[in-house]
Amino acid sequence: MKSAFRNATHFTLSSYLLNPNPSILFLRLVPAISAFSSLPSSVSKNLPFRSPLTATLSSTSMASGDSNAMQTSPSLEQQFEKFRVQLEDSGSLRERIRAVVLEIELATGLMQASLLLVHQSKPIPEVLEKAKAQINVLKDLYNKLAEVVRECPGQYYRFHGDWRGETQMVVSLLAFMHWLETGTLLMHTEAEEMLGLNNSDFGLDVEDYLVGKSYDLLTSKKIQDMW
Repeated sequence: MKSAFRNATHFTLSSYLLNPNPSILFLRLVPAISAFSSLPSSVSKNLPFRSPLTATLSSTSMASGDSNAMQTSPSLEQQFEKFRVQLEDSGSLRERIRAVVLEIELATGLMQASLLLVHQSKPIPEVLEKAKAQINVLKDLYNKLAEVVRECPGQYYRFHGDWRGETQMVVSLLAFMHWLETGTLLMHTEAEEMLGLNNSDFGLDVEDYLVGKSYDLLTSKKIQDMW
């Protein structure tokens, strides 16, 4: 029964393509419609049916979907453009931070080289005088670093890893100098004051201070064993 209806429909559509006359098409469709109406109810229920209204609504929905996609496309482009600008600004800021960190590393190396003279039985005041000359240099560099980081408020720990290791080494050397001069431990507030890092938005991280102190304790223990 299904094949008979399919053949009748195929014949009717083929005839319409050869002779596209609406009146002839209607006359040829009458047998197909009659055959479809004579199908058992169980068969006709299983056959797919799309009314002209359903087809129209489907086409309208697809058209509106394409229209929405065209409307959201500029918005997506704006979002990606904004993200690209943020990445470029972040990369530029990181490069400036690393440039300052390289200067901090250089000043730290000079301080460390001066303190190594303590192992050669040099007078401690003479050793400290050369090392202390770098403290003001480091203070200026950390102020410069703070100005760069303040350009991106609330992002301190996002870039903190770029100067964490250098800061820990600086704290270690400052604590060692403080121990050579006073025989006492360097406090966190004292280290912040020496580096000019007593501001709330850019201060000396407690973890960096503690790690630097651990380095200093190891160095001080070695010096005591030598003496």
